[in-house]
Amino acid sequence: MIAIRKIIFFIFSWLLLSVSALAAVNVNTASFDELQTISGIGPATAQRIVDERRKGPFKSLDDLQARVKGIGESRVRKMAAAGLTVGRAAP
Repeated sequence: MIAIRKIIFFIFSWLLLSVSALAAVNVNTASFDELQTISGIGPATAQRIVDERRKGPFKSLDDLQARVKGIGESRVRKMAAAGLTVGRAAP
């Protein structure tokens, strides 16, 4: 009985972590800390994104790549695969 509970707990925990890892992060509304949950975005990149976003929302991932120093084609693809999206800006 204890083994079954452990297996159920493991499966539930794995599913919960999988879902949270796939959660989308909108580059136009995410906080500095939320941006860093995306693989490939550390503190320096998150700050550059926030600073550039103050000039206006990003229109696409291509726009993000063009406006933020250090984000190239390969890196923007990896960040998109990790859940980074370009949605509507906060009102």
